[in-house]
Amino acid sequence: MSILLTGGAGYIGSTVASILKEEGEEVVILDNLKRSKKEHLPTGIKFYEGDIDNISLLEKIYAEENIDAVMHFAAFIEVGESVLEPYKYYENNFSKTIKFFNYFIDKGVKKIIFSSTAAVYGEPQYIPIDEDHIKNPTNPYGMSKLFVEKFLESVDRSSDVRHVALRYFNASGAYGNFGENHNPETHIIPIILEVALGLRDKIFINGDDYNTKDGTCVRDYIHVYDIAIAHLLAYRYLSKSKESLKVNLGSGEGYSILDIIESCRKITGAEIPAEIRERREGDPSTLIASSKIAEDVLGWRREYKTVDAIIESAWKFHKAKFENNK
Repeated sequence: MSILLTGGAGYIGSTVASILKEEGEEVVILDNLKRSKKEHLPTGIKFYEGDIDNISLLEKIYAEENIDAVMHFAAFIEVGESVLEPYKYYENNFSKTIKFFNYFIDKGVKKIIFSSTAAVYGEPQYIPIDEDHIKNPTNPYGMSKLFVEKFLESVDRSSDVRHVALRYFNASGAYGNFGENHNPETHIIPIILEVALGLRDKIFINGDDYNTKDGTCVRDYIHVYDIAIAHLLAYRYLSKSKESLKVNLGSGEGYSILDIIESCRKITGAEIPAEIRERREGDPSTLIASSKIAEDVLGWRREYKTVDAIIESAWKFHKAKFENNK
């Protein structure tokens, strides 16, 4: 029995695929490589190139593989881009995803693990955010993910197909050869580290007038390895349970943009110039998770417990990539 993993050449998907393989699971990857590269695929895992809504390709995968579950990572993920191009996000993250899920549901696959996001919550009404918090996304990216969650809830009520939706807070860090390698890069830690490496002149901070301790956005950072382990646990949970789950993945601690810059300065020894600019539309001020369900129900425990440990792993990855590209 195999797990079909979409977006397996991406940052999180490749890490999850690698961990699943290490744990003895059979994995098959589907990725169109439009925002990832084939060389980022884990070795020794069967790969199909194409879009998630390519029915003839899905037919080929179904005929050739014994698919027991799907883990869906393939999505556009940039908040700013989603505000500027909402149609792109609703089409790719929702419409194509529904078509993909429907195909495998019709074929009898009963276990779905969905890569969701803390962006489904919007501006928090209380901290830490638990899974029952009101869902009011402030950007089309978060809304597209919430739409998929609502679809999965409908499937849950009308069938015996079960799901776990994992709501990531800020995925960060690197695991071995698997680190953030987006093109273009928009995530805060790798951008700061690119400044430290001399690949950028400065880090731009999007607003310093939020209602936070220093005026910059506060986020909850979680290591990609810990996210990968949560997916393994979610798969094992669905193999035993008849209940679907919504699960936060975070640390329960909040760090401002200035906190992250200071940590990067300490770890890299670089000056890292910073400049304040206008707010980015669609950004909530503070997102901090309660991960009690992940811990109590899935048995999840974080390996990387500090933001310094997360940044240290990312710094090692980005330094090595920089040296190899010289």
